[in-house]
Order: sequence, then C-alpha cells, then structure tokens
Amino acid sequence: MGNKKLQVWLPLLFAIIMVAGMFLGYKINDGKNSGKGFFSSNKRGSLQEALDLIKMRYVDSVRIDTLEGKAIQEMMTDLDPHSVYLPPVELQEANEDLAGNFEGIGVEFNIFSDTVNVVYVNPNGPSDKAGLQIGDKIIKVNGAPLTGKPFTIDEIKKHIRGERGSKAVLDVLRNGKPTVVSVTRGTIPVPSVDAAYMVDNATGYIKLNKFTDNSYEEFMQAMETLLKQGMQNLIYDLRGNGGGFMNEAVDMADEFLDGDKLIVYTQGVNSKKREYRCKRPGLFEKGKLVIIVDELSASASEVLAGALQDWCRATIVGRRTFGKGLVQEQYSLSDGSAIRLTVARYYTPLGRSIQRSYENGKKVYMDQLWERFNSGEMLSADSIKIHNNGKRFATACRDTLFGGDGITPSIFVPIDTSLVRQNINRLITAGNFNNAVYKYYLKNKTLFERYKSSSEFTTGFSGNGELWDELLKSQNGDAANFAKISVKEKELLQLRLKALLARYKWRNSGFFQVLNSSDAAVKKALEVIAK
Repeated sequence: MGNKKLQVWLPLLFAIIMVAGMFLGYKINDGKNSGKGFFSSNKRGSLQEALDLIKMRYVDSVRIDTLEGKAIQEMMTDLDPHSVYLPPVELQEANEDLAGNFEGIGVEFNIFSDTVNVVYVNPNGPSDKAGLQIGDKIIKVNGAPLTGKPFTIDEIKKHIRGERGSKAVLDVLRNGKPTVVSVTRGTIPVPSVDAAYMVDNATGYIKLNKFTDNSYEEFMQAMETLLKQGMQNLIYDLRGNGGGFMNEAVDMADEFLDGDKLIVYTQGVNSKKREYRCKRPGLFEKGKLVIIVDELSASASEVLAGALQDWCRATIVGRRTFGKGLVQEQYSLSDGSAIRLTVARYYTPLGRSIQRSYENGKKVYMDQLWERFNSGEMLSADSIKIHNNGKRFATACRDTLFGGDGITPSIFVPIDTSLVRQNINRLITAGNFNNAVYKYYLKNKTLFERYKSSSEFTTGFSGNGELWDELLKSQNGDAANFAKISVKEKELLQLRLKALLARYKWRNSGFFQVLNSSDAAVKKALEVIAK
C-alpha cells in the first residue's frame, strides 16, 4: 500500500530531486574564489592551437568563445559530478545565490491571471520606502509592459532587478486605480535561516535552507534570541539544505562542540590534508541537540551532521543524506566564466568519507536517488543499502557508523506517503493554492491583528472552512476533484493552506511553524529530547 502511494508522488519528488541535483551540480562552492592569478604558464596546448586554427582558417564565421565553452563543458563531463564550468551568466547567478543578498526593489511577487501581483514588501526595503503595497499589480517597469503575454518568473526578475542606485519606475494598479511608484533599487538580503522559534518553553527550532556568506551570523542571531527565551534544547532542521560554504558549517559546529575537537578534514591527491578544529567556547555545548536531515541534505549539511554524530553530540533524525563529500574551489577564467573544480574530499572526525560512488557516470549517480524510492528506503530503515566496502567506525557512545553514501540517521523517519492523489497535486503545483490564499489574505488583513505571534495563529486560527471555500472557488472546472478527497487528505491540504496564510504575516518562520505542528520528524525529535 505504501509503495503504491509513493509511486503517485514520484513525479513530484523526482522533480524536486532534479532541481536539487542541478543546484548541487553547479551552485555549490565550498571554497571561496581562489582562481585569480592561478594561471601563469604561457605554454599553448593542443586545445588552444585547435581553437586558433579554427579562428584563422575555418570556412565560415564562428564564435570562438562558444566553442571554448563547449570544449570545457565536455572536459568536465569526464570528471566528478560536481566539477562544472560556469558561463558568465550562470556564474553571476551562482555567486548571487550564495552571497546572501541581491540587488533589486525588495518585493516578492506571484503571477495570477497573467498579472504580476505584489504579495510581500520587505520592511524598510526600497519598495516599502517608495510606498509599494501588498496587493498592487505591476503593469509596467520603466515603460516595459509586463502584461499582454505570459511572462516567466525569470523574465520578470530581469525587469525588476538591477544595479543598486538605479531607478525602477513601476506602473501599478492599486484597487483598480492606476498609479506610479518610483523605486530606487538597493541591496536586498536573502535569509538562509528560514525559521527560528520556540516549540515549547524549553525547546528551540531553527531551519537553515543553505550555507551562504551570512549564514553563521544569521544562525548566531537566531541562537541568541532563542537562548534569551529560555532555550535548553535545540532542533536544527537541515532538510532540503543542499550545502554551500564549508566554513559556515565549521563555525556552526564550533558552537556545539567543546575543546579543540576536530570538526572535519579535507584531503586530495593534489591537496594536502587540512584539519578544521574548534577554536573558541561554543554558545550551546551542553544542551540536548537533534539534527533533522533527509535525502536532499548535502555537502556542508553533511559536514555539520557528520561531525556532531561522530562526537556523539547530537542525535541525527530523518533519512539518509545525499552523499556529497567533495570540496570545490572556484577558478576565474579570462572571459568572465569560471570553473568550479573538485580539489579534495571531506572526512568526518572519525575519518568517514561522506561521498557516494560516481564511478558509473553522472546519470547513474543522480539516478541513485530514484533507486532509494524504488527500493523502499524512503519507507523503511531496513531497506537502506550502504555501499561502504565494509568500513565501519565506532563512536565513544558505542554507535557503529559507516563510511560513504552520506550520513545515516540514528533514528529513521519515513517519508510521508499519506498525501494527496496526483491530480490534486497537479492543481496545487499549478498555483491554485497560492492564488486562493492570496485572495483570502487581501480580504481578511485585519484578521491578523488579533494574533500577536505566529504561535497564537498556529493554535488559534479558526478560518479553515472559509479558506477551503476560497480554494474551491479558484479551481473552476477542477473543483469536482476536491469533492472526492478523503478526510485525511483534506486535513493535510488545509494545513498547507494555513501555513501559506501564516507566511504572509510571519514569513517562512510562520509557514514552518504551522507545518511543523504535524510534522513526523519534528515530533520524533521532541520524543528524543523528552527521554
């Protein structure tokens, strides 16, 4: 029965995994830029000679830079799955992703009925200062229309974003009336801490989505806030966290471990062994600690979880992690592109390699995640197959750990298969949920004034029926599908609607606080802490 339910969800889950795979494949940089000035030899190789020959003698005109890029990309395919070539445009996006900020106007938008709707305005950001409001519909940016044809999110971003200090003149519809808002673009922070709140009087919860340049600073601010609220135990959620800068993970581990304990070491054929150890007294060295991971937790997430598991400092809960234990360094090329080259492997304090095998090529490497679903590993710990070549490691707390294939949790939590049917899922991903919640929020803004916090909203909101009716209205001809769902499916969908509604007021912290109220892994973490 469980496998049948899982098969319904495989298309969605595989789509998520492929997105994460691409992110892992070209977005992760666990070493800072280190390539400038690296190339010093003037010796010309055969590749450069071939390109020069084509440039000078080829019968037709051709773009040499395009050929160079293709040649480099082809070379990368013969290396590991995480060594990649980044053309200039992709490089800018990749660097921006881990910078923890970007330059723009400071709004969040969605597309409803082919119109750009402002669904959130960053407090004290450029748009807030200019007077843009939630509910405004953006019709033009600097004279360029955003209506009349379907626009992608990326196309809209190109119009809205721009250099700090530049102007974005927005033609806006507000309550049906046209107005113009002139916004001076600025630097917009992108938080990596999705949520930080107290689950109960003694237990804090933090969720981190990636390890950016600012993650450690954000993490420390969240920790200090929770400690002031009486936190004695911590649940640290790394599910879906594909990694990022290793030094951020090392700094966080230092806050949990005492003395000069080894956190991680790196080593490669052309890279000497380098150890990373604790350097200072930590902020949370004694309290109970649970780390939640899943199949999309990778790289820096695995460094942090692995170190805490090796030292018996934390209980790892969830499902086996991705298995990316390779260190990339970025080397800039003369045309503005770059190579992110794997130069070493990570090893946990006990000497465990995190990296799973890629000897059969990139496709097989990514398809291994499919195999986890097909083998039943997502449903049962007994189905976990670790290709560790017999390597076992013993901890001081008498646990037996394995090398390779990521980090295996001490306590397994199966994937939730009690979800909804595929046709309902299609409606959810088509944007109907967001549209229904957005309309409900605009109609009931004053409702939120009665809730002083997301905690009060999570326990006190009683508008599920009205919100559900709004969803049914948004389905048009598909509403009949919702009439056939089970009681359990309806409860799960209503929880999702409520979480999306909380996000309008309390952002991701409110969103996850609502979802976590029924989350199996969070419940298991609380059980561990209670022992």
